[in-house]
Amino acid sequence: MNHPITGHTGLICLLGSPCSHSISPMMHNTAFESLGLDYRYLAFDVDEAGLETAVEGLKTLGARGFNLTMPNKNKMLSLCDRLSPAAEIIGAVNTVVNDNGILTGHNTDGIGYMQSVKYTGYNIIGKKMTLIGAGGAATAICVQAALDGVREISVFLRRSSRFYDRAEQTVYELSGKTSCQIRLCDFSDPELLKRELADSDILTNATSLGMAPDTDRCPVPDASFLADRLIVSDIIYNPGETILLQMAKSKGLPCFNGLFMLLFQGAEAFRLWTGANMPVTLVKNVCFS
Repeated sequence: MNHPITGHTGLICLLGSPCSHSISPMMHNTAFESLGLDYRYLAFDVDEAGLETAVEGLKTLGARGFNLTMPNKNKMLSLCDRLSPAAEIIGAVNTVVNDNGILTGHNTDGIGYMQSVKYTGYNIIGKKMTLIGAGGAATAICVQAALDGVREISVFLRRSSRFYDRAEQTVYELSGKTSCQIRLCDFSDPELLKRELADSDILTNATSLGMAPDTDRCPVPDASFLADRLIVSDIIYNPGETILLQMAKSKGLPCFNGLFMLLFQGAEAFRLWTGANMPVTLVKNVCFS
């Protein structure tokens, strides 16, 4: 890097487990360097058990902010002093801004996903989405999709999921704020999944099923579940092509992974920390080639 670390260099980082695979450090450091901003971004392997201690340490160090990835997005909610409206509805935080010890939690995942759909050339406004998952990222996608004007969302999760009650609350809140029709569906019923996919415009896997190192897993039983006109998306980006995306390609269906969601959620976090716009084309060319 042309800009050396100095006594004024600010720290921004990622807290998650595992996180050694993350390309967020490359993304943000590329952007800092390009814009001449005196920050460095690092990744730290921290799980829920160590999260509170890590956050207190970052406050003491005066870090400008940090990202959260699995499994920390939900627990971070209770560690913030303030929450953005999106983070409060979603019930998860993926970006924190530290203003002199006051931590404000944001969620940029939904914005990142909807921008990634648009960036890859698809329009799902006024259409139907089938969404698998109800964790932090899935809820963020559901909320933003409904706010942006997706007509209908079928959310698949298990009734035994620890997120089920929160999912019901999210549906209730969105029903009062949007015209989107959202229904919770039982993920343990494969025939229901197949029926919902038959008239969906886009399938979004927002679970970790298929993520490295467990790359042999898939949220869909087989390729027959994927209707001919379906767009297939996966928020996983490691591996770059999950079994789900391989199924889609085998049927000639349009599909994309989570890299562009990562890019655009990162761009929004970058703006919150620095007030500057991330040079997304540069970052894409450097980090995603």
